[in-house]
Amino acid sequence: MAELFKIERMTSRPQFLAAAKGVSEARGAVVVQRLARGDGAPVVRLGFTATRKIGNAVIRNRAKRRLREAARAMAPLLAVSGSDYVFIARAGTVDRPWDRLLDDVKSALTRLATPRPAPQDAPNKPASAGQDS
Repeated sequence: MAELFKIERMTSRPQFLAAAKGVSEARGAVVVQRLARGDGAPVVRLGFTATRKIGNAVIRNRAKRRLREAARAMAPLLAVSGSDYVFIARAGTVDRPWDRLLDDVKSALTRLATPRPAPQDAPNKPASAGQDS
């Protein structure tokens, strides 16, 4: 299957912060954030991060390398054109078996690609219910 969009890397902090305002899905060893840019450009931007809670620099770099490979395999199939994705490593990213990590990334991307129904508001109760005036 030929990809219908170009894949680029996110490199600047404002891009990562903007993506954090979008929707996110946590699956196993990865958290994926998605922001629909709405600019109509057929480009998907991918960013990868690991916090210091994961471990030292060697561990963080290994986690990001594994996430990059998983995203390289799954993003052309499941990513939505015109979106920014940030892949955040979790504690188990380095030790997770490769097949399970791919499943985590696949299920997160699939969930983010499907539109969510709007949350229904709880029925409003009268303010004076149960109060004597």
